[in-house]
Amino acid sequence: MSLRIVVCVKYVPDATGDRRFGEDFTTDRDGVDGLLSELDEYGVEQALRIAEASGDAEVTVVTVGPDDAKDALRKALSMGADKAVHVNDDDLHGTDALGTSLVLAKAVEQAGFDLVVCGMASTDGTMGVVPALLAERLGVPQVTLLSEVAVEGGVVTGRRDGDAATEYLQAQLPAVVSVTDQSGEARYPSFKGIMAAKKKPVQSLDLDDLGIEAEQVGLAGAWTAVDSAAARPARTQGTIVKDEGEGGKQLAAFLAAQKFI
Repeated sequence: MSLRIVVCVKYVPDATGDRRFGEDFTTDRDGVDGLLSELDEYGVEQALRIAEASGDAEVTVVTVGPDDAKDALRKALSMGADKAVHVNDDDLHGTDALGTSLVLAKAVEQAGFDLVVCGMASTDGTMGVVPALLAERLGVPQVTLLSEVAVEGGVVTGRRDGDAATEYLQAQLPAVVSVTDQSGEARYPSFKGIMAAKKKPVQSLDLDDLGIEAEQVGLAGAWTAVDSAAARPARTQGTIVKDEGEGGKQLAAFLAAQKFI
């Protein structure tokens, strides 16, 4: 039986754009271009490497998001994934990490999996908790924040690099892993891959397909919420020190006043 790999990806606002909240303090996704989260590209890359090493594997990418989220799926398919699942429902607006993990868990279960691969965090929310929540909902082990990952003999192994130590971890499949931006540069889609992606299947699902009630997700079902937000203050002009022989002393005095030294 081939290895079934599912990669969870997210469609996020472009970090170089003018990102802001909407009137309900959720991310305004209409006023800025979106793309596949850069950190999720590493997850796609590692899934493809595992599939190539296995020689008998299928890679499915799953996302939860609006209509435009299909662009993120197409990017992953053009990199080499085999098929995609898009969960799209108006009642998902405002869903937090807990709700997202529920939707992803149902979609992953429906797709069938041996290994679930995630990025270390999304580039918009940057919470980094969804892989652990997903593993809990699926009832499988989690091996997170890996800079190196491999699968052999029904076991996933990996290396986690910390500030003071390196850990070598393993878990029996099925399992959930997340990979960092140190796990290996993500490949660029080739022209052939881009053309092939147009013919690869993308399944569309809504909450009814997954057996999820609207009250469990969206703003109504969120466990977290933004109560207020304010624009970042405009940058003010810095202090200019003219060096007329006393520049060093003035700089030292300034640093001392700011308690930097």
